[in-house]
Amino acid sequence: MRIMPFRVAALALVVSAGIAHAQQAPAGVQGEMLASFDDAASKMVQLAQAIPAEKYGWRPAEGVRSVSEVLMHVAGGGYYVMGAVGMPSPAGLPQNMEAVTAKADVIRMLQQSIDAVRGAMRSMPAADLDKATTLFWQPATYRSVALLATVHVHEHLGQLIAYARSNGVTPPWSGQ
Repeated sequence: MRIMPFRVAALALVVSAGIAHAQQAPAGVQGEMLASFDDAASKMVQLAQAIPAEKYGWRPAEGVRSVSEVLMHVAGGGYYVMGAVGMPSPAGLPQNMEAVTAKADVIRMLQQSIDAVRGAMRSMPAADLDKATTLFWQPATYRSVALLATVHVHEHLGQLIAYARSNGVTPPWSGQ
């Protein structure tokens, strides 16, 4: 098997970026959640960029979220979930984020949400992980909120991979 030079260079860049990023991440479970969140969030943005703008309205069936609706659901969900630990939503956020459909706006707003969630997770003191809060009208901890934010991105990344492949788009990181 012949490895193409650009793949070797790309792999080296990803590994070095991951090492540099890991050096800045919090320790313990907090760092592990952040690394998992970062991985899925990065892939989601890559996929959002790879899917053509004309496919942003595509949905697999009537009554199921479209590509843009899934991406904006994740963006809005990040603000909502992390609001339980005191992360404010930015001023001027649309009431119905899923109504935003233009590819450039969707990607911009998704990235802003990811950056905000990442910042909130990174700045959360480890001592606060067991701190009590309320999420979806139920008792929760800061840890469970951060975990839900992480799991939510993973859940919808899987959905978006299926959407992309249904439309002939290969996830950029997969190579096939």
